[in-house]
Amino acid sequence: MVKHLHSGKVRDLYETEDGLLLMVASDRISAFDHVLQPEIPDKGKILTQLSLWWFDQLADIVPNHVVSTDVPPEYAGRAVLCRKLRMVPVECVARGYLAGSGLTDYRKDGAISGVPLPPGLTEGSRLPEPIFTPSTKAPKGEHDRPMTFDEVVAEVGREVAEELRRITLAVYERGARITAERGIILADTKIELGWDENGVLTLGDEVLTPDSSRFWPLGEWKPGRPQPSFDKQFVRDWLLSPESGWDRASGAAPPPLPDEVVARTRERYIQAYELLTGRRFEP
Repeated sequence: MVKHLHSGKVRDLYETEDGLLLMVASDRISAFDHVLQPEIPDKGKILTQLSLWWFDQLADIVPNHVVSTDVPPEYAGRAVLCRKLRMVPVECVARGYLAGSGLTDYRKDGAISGVPLPPGLTEGSRLPEPIFTPSTKAPKGEHDRPMTFDEVVAEVGREVAEELRRITLAVYERGARITAERGIILADTKIELGWDENGVLTLGDEVLTPDSSRFWPLGEWKPGRPQPSFDKQFVRDWLLSPESGWDRASGAAPPPLPDEVVARTRERYIQAYELLTGRRFEP
């Protein structure tokens, strides 16, 4: 018997009778703060299995919240039982390449989250070194905004802020090394950290998936243009294209995704899973 606690854009949270959390990854997909229609078949299973694989690769860097994958049959493959965490009120982001909101901020200020960068970088440029670029955790319906490291210190204290930066960059650097061995660039990633019952910073939610990271084919990387990707950038690009007819600034909900976009997005998620883990995805 489980009790429903919360449904986010793509995940549903339940509490078990023994006080654990049952975290279920749905097939919903979101972009630009909207949940899109239709869903992407098998997405929840792909991301759950990929996160579990990554948790194993990162176990010596940071503990994670997973207790068991023995879940009710209706959630098999797409859910985990996990410990409750008191989540850090900061989005922990690491970037090794210039893309997305980081590119926008760089073009405006020559910096990301207060970290100055060399002039002359362009879309897709590799940064001199990976950087920690935290942001706020905005309430539903609002946008996250970049935070400087000093703002993180003011929010959680210097010792915790330094630990957040250390863990985030260590996760990125381990992830970037492993993905590079498999012909993939890890451009950036976001992780979720929280304190367990003993006050230990612990990795929660998902990690190094196409929903929380930008993955680019190494052999096709070319700075100065948008990069081909294994993540949901394909969906974002369609939404912003003339073909979709959607005006992001209008406040209107995005149109339904065409069958081709749904199918190709699913293919990209599966391709990322299989390239990274070396395993065949079994729906």
